[in-house]
Amino acid sequence: MIDRLLEPEREVRAFVTDPETAARLRERGAKVALGDISDDSHLAGACLNCFTVVLVEEAARDDRERAFAPDVAAVLASWARAVGSASVQRVIWLTSGDPPPVKTDQVAVVDPSDPDIAERVYEIDAARQI
Repeated sequence: MIDRLLEPEREVRAFVTDPETAARLRERGAKVALGDISDDSHLAGACLNCFTVVLVEEAARDDRERAFAPDVAAVLASWARAVGSASVQRVIWLTSGDPPPVKTDQVAVVDPSDPDIAERVYEIDAARQI
């Protein structure tokens, strides 16, 4: 998905927990923030001045350490708070469930099992309005 979104006129940011993943994404041209994905204040800082944010629920379910949230629901709620406080305009959730509400009118949900997920996210991000 990162490859599909990376274009000269776009700034792509990634918030990750693994330093090796961060290095690989930087090499490909993404700006990277490294930290605990359950820390909504750190995530909000990484999202500041972003138009679109893509939130990948799978990252809330894997085995990485989360110091600020005891479960998946708390991580997702943290993300919703973060994008709201960062004044993000558009949120794309990659989830097969119902995401928590966010403080923006432009919200899309893409099922992570969609075989064209990268293209779907690109189209939503590129749309004038969703």
